[in-house]
Amino acid sequence: MTTVPFFDLSAAQASLTADLESAAREVIASGWFILGRQLESFEQDFAAYCGVDHVIGVASGLDALILVLRAWKQQGRLQAGDGVVVAANTFIATIIAIQEAGLKPILVEPDPATCNLSVRGLTSALSQKPKAVVPVHLHGQLCPMPGIMEICRRENILVLEDSAQAHGAILEGKRAGSFGHAAGFSFYPTKNLGALGDCGAIATNDAEFTKLLRSLRNYGSERKYINNHQGLNSRLDEIQAAFLKAKLPHLDTDNAARRSVATRYMNGIRNADIRLPTVSAGAESHVWHLFVVHCADRDALARHLSDHGIQTAIHYPVAPHRQECFQSLLGGLSLPVTETLHDECLSLPMSPVLTEEQVEHVITAVNAYNASATLHQVANG
Repeated sequence: MTTVPFFDLSAAQASLTADLESAAREVIASGWFILGRQLESFEQDFAAYCGVDHVIGVASGLDALILVLRAWKQQGRLQAGDGVVVAANTFIATIIAIQEAGLKPILVEPDPATCNLSVRGLTSALSQKPKAVVPVHLHGQLCPMPGIMEICRRENILVLEDSAQAHGAILEGKRAGSFGHAAGFSFYPTKNLGALGDCGAIATNDAEFTKLLRSLRNYGSERKYINNHQGLNSRLDEIQAAFLKAKLPHLDTDNAARRSVATRYMNGIRNADIRLPTVSAGAESHVWHLFVVHCADRDALARHLSDHGIQTAIHYPVAPHRQECFQSLLGGLSLPVTETLHDECLSLPMSPVLTEEQVEHVITAVNAYNASATLHQVANG
């Protein structure tokens, strides 16, 4: 039987093994492992790729979001307790960042078709006088940034793009991370541009803001042992920067391969029990970090696919406002769209190295799923 892993990381980077080994040897030979020329070079390359003036490498995607919000507070652009709009179905890290910065998350229902923050969703929160918004480009698809930016310019709202899943996505000629006042990226190993460990980055066009962020990521120090601010230890190290620099030239090719897999899924899956993703603004606006379908009995579909040798995943099984850690803050919220999306979502295998045979096997197995037959089997023991 054909087997299909959800994401085979070893296979995905097998063709780059020599480049990665060479990058590691170069760093080891240099004897310089923190805040060196590898990081500086990657920051410049990734800034040019994203179409922004500055990139600041940090320790994780979560730290990227936290540092931006903290820096805005330090600049006086945000105050403790200010409201920050975010789609309620985001990964919990987005909300953790808002909380860690001493700000108030304002959760709004996402667009049920795209699973992203919509202009309508943002507009619904304006009565709460938000001072910032974090559009999360979930699953690899860009939020409707031109409309969001128009509202935010009018209302004087800061925009922090959560671009952790959208490396390289393009809308109206601009890449993820280049729309807002700042953007946070994650380079977790399974991301479209993934390191071989945890790290992240901040993108911005603001030179003064960049200077502050570079200080905050390094204990608040601009000069060794002289601390101008109370910062963090959140630095993208040299060896991960070297790995990312080696992998960045292949990102567009990998994204194209992901789009090819997604196109085959979209054209081949024909099952009334399963809702396919919606792409709202053209092929380039989505880089398919995940291919997420929705099914009323998601667990039955997952079991069916597992029986056919297909590994799936759930992103994410529990909505943030239902998480135990947020019950005192968010537990009373009723968000039926968000709750349904979390209850019904299932991620199919997605990788730039899936074979034609594997993709066809997934399509055939998904089309063979019969919800009525599954219910009948359960009812009859």
